[in-house]
Amino acid sequence: MGTWGSGNFDNDTAADHLSLVIGRLVGEVAEAMSGDLVEIEPDEYWGNAVPCHLELLYALASAGYAAEHLPKPEVIEGWKRDFLAVWERTIDWLEPSPGFKEERRTVLIRTFDQLAGAAQDAGR
Repeated sequence: MGTWGSGNFDNDTAADHLSLVIGRLVGEVAEAMSGDLVEIEPDEYWGNAVPCHLELLYALASAGYAAEHLPKPEVIEGWKRDFLAVWERTIDWLEPSPGFKEERRTVLIRTFDQLAGAAQDAGR
């Protein structure tokens, strides 16, 4: 096993583990986005977990760890389009408080856009 530094991810075992974690995050988003879109409605598990996964992937990419494993920006843009279409179609059923809908939409758009930007920067 190789070690190239003292950081938490600076050895073969840790790098392999990180690759598995990143693969799981990307795979679960891909599966959620290609499955029954009811599962990504705002009050469903994947409607909340998908943005969390994207935020984690962005944080890892920003720290220099995940960029080469990200999907292509076009894939992320497709996820964004589909996710937001479901969100827009269903959010009003939950009767959000004043201002929440606009604030949440802004956060969701930023979440997808920042990950797509990280993928673009990585040359994906």
